[in-house]
Amino acid sequence: MIELAPTWQKLLKGEFEKDYYLKLREILKSEYLGKHPYRVFPPMNDIFNALRYTDYDDVKVVIIGQDPYHEYGQAHGLSFSVPNGVDIPPSLRNIYKELESDLGINPRKSGNLEDWARGGVLLLNDVLTVREGAAGSHDNIGWQNLTDRIVTLLNERKKPMVFMLWGNYAKRRLPLITNEQHLVLTSVHPSPLSATRGFFGCKHFSKANKFLKDHNIEPVDWQGSN
Repeated sequence: MIELAPTWQKLLKGEFEKDYYLKLREILKSEYLGKHPYRVFPPMNDIFNALRYTDYDDVKVVIIGQDPYHEYGQAHGLSFSVPNGVDIPPSLRNIYKELESDLGINPRKSGNLEDWARGGVLLLNDVLTVREGAAGSHDNIGWQNLTDRIVTLLNERKKPMVFMLWGNYAKRRLPLITNEQHLVLTSVHPSPLSATRGFFGCKHFSKANKFLKDHNIEPVDWQGSN
């Protein structure tokens, strides 16, 4: 039984009954629990955390990542986020640097972004699972069917929101975002390999909050609780 926040549960119920998802589920059962299981991240109970912590009606900002971190203990179902006590990954360090430059927010000591998620930031990965040490290993097992549907449903919502699309994986969703009342912000990925080519200085966080304020929506508390 997949447990999501109430509105997501209602909107996606039929999706979990489709052939592609039933096939995906069998692959995951084999890899997590099979006779010769792989080590797969995040833990099974954390796969859908993005859709548990940020309900459909509460989304203010959508940040789309690639696939989960593939080293032990890092992934917990939220894009770019790691649990408390885990070293902050390089891409997230660059996100914190841009936050400091843009809004004057001192870099957080923790990489856990659960407070962002509970505050209206949907931290959604393109692919929701990965094998240990093998980035992209679950790219072609069906997850994009589900995440495309999630983005389509968000696009259909009447209440405005902000999409932050960083890097080519995220930008693949541009054709799905056709509703002109939403704000779409794009840049290169915050990875150290690309951040200096347009992520630093993009000012997406201040632009997002200005857009939300202009539409009488409470801005995101990017400072957070940790």
